[in-house]
Amino acid sequence: MKVILRKNFDKLGEIGDIVDVKDGYAQNYLIPRQIAYLATASGIKALQEEKKQSSKRELKDLAQAQKIAAELEKVSITIPVKVGEEDKIFGSVTTQMIADSLKEKGFDVDKKKIEITEPIKALGIYNISVKLHSKVHTEVKTWVVRE
Repeated sequence: MKVILRKNFDKLGEIGDIVDVKDGYAQNYLIPRQIAYLATASGIKALQEEKKQSSKRELKDLAQAQKIAAELEKVSITIPVKVGEEDKIFGSVTTQMIADSLKEKGFDVDKKKIEITEPIKALGIYNISVKLHSKVHTEVKTWVVRE
């Protein structure tokens, strides 16, 4: 079954792409969750209207994300943790801990947007990547210190 994507979907494609999927996947998942339309003439017209509105929204979101990214680059956060012998952390620093520290500084960043490449299990200074938008990434300097 051919469908037109209404939203960017990691496994299938981006908005406006016409993809071929199995009937059950389209009827039971994509269409009810409003991720796709059936690839018909009326579906194409509806998608064009949605594209106009979403492009305006996208530009607004992008500008806002760039503004927040510029502010986040200037910020450094401190995360106090309990340590044992040889300054090893009990557990590791989580994205939730980083999100809470950013919230204290006035930035409401979802923990899912924070990317930690390797587990933080030692004291030190780390650059943590924050993905605010599909096109906007920034780094936050994070100090992990003894509590």
